[in-house]
Amino acid sequence: MRIRLVFKRLNMHRRARSTLSSVLCLLLVTSMASGQEVKSGAASSASSSAAASSEAAEKSGGVSAADAQNPVASVVSVPFQNNTYFGAGPYKSTANAMLVEPVVPFKLGEKWAVISRTIIPIVYEPRVSPDRGGTFGLGNVQPQFYLTPAHPGSVIWGIGPQLWLPTATDKSLGNNHLGGGPAAVLLSIQGHWLYGALISQMWAGNGKGRTNQFTFEPIVFYNMARGWYLTSTPVATAQWDERGHNVWTVPVGGGVGRLFKVGSQPINMRIEAFDNVHRPDFAPSWQVQFQVQFLFPKH
Repeated sequence: MRIRLVFKRLNMHRRARSTLSSVLCLLLVTSMASGQEVKSGAASSASSSAAASSEAAEKSGGVSAADAQNPVASVVSVPFQNNTYFGAGPYKSTANAMLVEPVVPFKLGEKWAVISRTIIPIVYEPRVSPDRGGTFGLGNVQPQFYLTPAHPGSVIWGIGPQLWLPTATDKSLGNNHLGGGPAAVLLSIQGHWLYGALISQMWAGNGKGRTNQFTFEPIVFYNMARGWYLTSTPVATAQWDERGHNVWTVPVGGGVGRLFKVGSQPINMRIEAFDNVHRPDFAPSWQVQFQVQFLFPKH
């Protein structure tokens, strides 16, 4: 029985590596086949700033790397982010969460804007007991609203409320109580670098099973030529109602991506892998994140 279990885990890791390799090949082939590339700060001269690159991209009817990487950019975008978690639950199974995150900016006069960012999770949770199978469905939808300057400089910030909607289709996929909390983002653009953090706190429900979660997402991008970039965007969480080592989940890792065009459509594609160096009991040991983001610049 132990030998069979070892071979089963080895096969799972082989499939994960095969999937990771296939996605990397797709990223390379698709971006090379794109007919027109997007100008970014890294594609301009080494002395040009990211802000100047963004302005040039807008004048050409395109988007810049900062437009794709800034979560509060004034550009309509629809990211599809798939997260696959390995070694989850008591049976060390594979879980999955597809996050659809449409971003829509709204102007408030000449100086201010509100960026609407909604997280729509489509989740698969593996079985947790012999008499209960896996669960697939919708999790809790989380609309976020950031007040931000309409014309930011090298430092970009946004702050506002977020909501927790009772939309989970099963109790194992979420907490169906209305909730909310604050959210904030702070970024800086320095040459090829875009870095900062997204921070939020969410409360929903009361008593046992309530949500009391803090989220910290460091954001680091290093932009290179031809739209390529290196990135690290791990999402660390703290469940304040837990105790001891079960409070924090801390992933460490990163990946690679590219901003390109297919016809006239700007697309941002990236892949990252993270090792959960600190995790609660039954939490996944590592994860792979693959994102395709469609951008719709103003013309």
